[in-house]
Amino acid sequence: MASPLEDDVFERLKQKVDPAQQTKEQQELDARLFAQQQKAQNRLVELVEDNTTLPVTISSVRILHANRTRRTFLERIVDPLLSSNRDEPYTLEEALKEIGGATDKLNRLGIFKSPISVFIDRPDPSNPSTTPTDIDVYLSAFERGSYTIKTGTEAGHSEADAYVNAELRNVFGGAETVNAHASLGTRTRSAYSLAFDSPILSDPNFHFQVNGFASSTLKTWASHEEALQGGTSKLTWMSKTGSKHEFGYSGIRRLVTGLAENASPTVRAEAGDSFKSSITHTWINDKRDYPMLPNRGYLMKTVSELAGFGPLKGDVAFWKSEAETQVALPFGDTGITFTAGIRGGLLYPLALGGGSKPQPSRINDRFQLGGPTDVRGFRLSGLGPHDGQDAVGGDVYAAGGASLLFPVPKVGKDTPLRLQAFINGGRLLSLKGKDKDGKMSSASVSGNVQRTLASLKDDLPSCAAGIGLVYAHPIARFEVNFSLPLVMRAAEAGRKGLSFGVGVEFL
Repeated sequence: MASPLEDDVFERLKQKVDPAQQTKEQQELDARLFAQQQKAQNRLVELVEDNTTLPVTISSVRILHANRTRRTFLERIVDPLLSSNRDEPYTLEEALKEIGGATDKLNRLGIFKSPISVFIDRPDPSNPSTTPTDIDVYLSAFERGSYTIKTGTEAGHSEADAYVNAELRNVFGGAETVNAHASLGTRTRSAYSLAFDSPILSDPNFHFQVNGFASSTLKTWASHEEALQGGTSKLTWMSKTGSKHEFGYSGIRRLVTGLAENASPTVRAEAGDSFKSSITHTWINDKRDYPMLPNRGYLMKTVSELAGFGPLKGDVAFWKSEAETQVALPFGDTGITFTAGIRGGLLYPLALGGGSKPQPSRINDRFQLGGPTDVRGFRLSGLGPHDGQDAVGGDVYAAGGASLLFPVPKVGKDTPLRLQAFINGGRLLSLKGKDKDGKMSSASVSGNVQRTLASLKDDLPSCAAGIGLVYAHPIARFEVNFSLPLVMRAAEAGRKGLSFGVGVEFL
């Protein structure tokens, strides 16, 4: 049975007290209560270690302070804990494991302050409805604020912007989130989005999201501006092995406009509207210990998109697929890490709406390769097919890189700052076998794709090497590198010297 002082802890937990309104005596009492609570938890740990097979019955679960969250939403998470809703009895070890699982679900909903505290008590022994094995579970879950507004500026390679982001949390009491974003910048001239996200059946591993957006981006490497308007909807879920899946639909109007005076004939031919209607699937299996600056682990990722096929309509049709893998290996406990990664992609043309003529790929959909967060040592979209000064993209690519990261002298291995030496490279090709209009027959597509894939290994890839400084911030990775192109084709645009990159994914 809990002591009177421990009972006072539970009573105080049931009341949300503003620390600014507490007297000094109340604060001292809270400190003593907290110390006693810690002693009680330590005693509980000792008890568990000595009584793992002790039979227990969870008679009640109470979530404290969740005032804005629907009762029915929370019941789906905690009701399975109750012994009355189970076919088999608990041991103490099993009960604590299930309580920990429910607490983890509450934490991952993103609407409660972390950590969520767990307290276990015996019910009143004078209550005739209780049994000696009964325990009561209290979860102290303080809700986060109902909204957050952020403003700021960002700077990256050849781009700077200012943004405002507003997030509404727990909108209908079921961990729903509404996110509104607006930004103005030098390259992404404007971007606006409004997204609604909700867990399904109170499960933080299963979400539904719908999003509407509009943006205008200046693509100087291809002498035009691209305006997008559209929406997406998707389901996301986590598998039992920890892999993440996303399945969604998108409908996007794309406009190639604002052509430069010296725009190439290829870019001019692409000017105007197109509408893409597609379904996508993304699979991510990320076992790296720290994705921004991994010390050990691996990443596997695939992204697939089917557009304009059958009932999808639109005016572009293709199958587009990308795959990526990365591995990080530490050298003991020295802070030195070797990382290596490869990625590749294919855009396979299809006939629109069940027709017989495959659609030629458009500049909106082709792959681009090169840049400070991609193949370093080359300008943004500097690799692959060009028409004059314009990078027009390709249908097939392969790229890879390896880096050796060292702790900065006198700074230490426990900081997110590293020196790196790297080598990376890749090839980006357009599909072989097109006629002057970029068209081909369905019968010839398969052969043309095979010939293009085979030609990836015909010559050395364009590549570069260099050294640099890496800083891993929790929200992005920053790199300053000195690069030297080693192999470069005539039409490609290398970048010898310093470059600065900001991103969340690096080759």
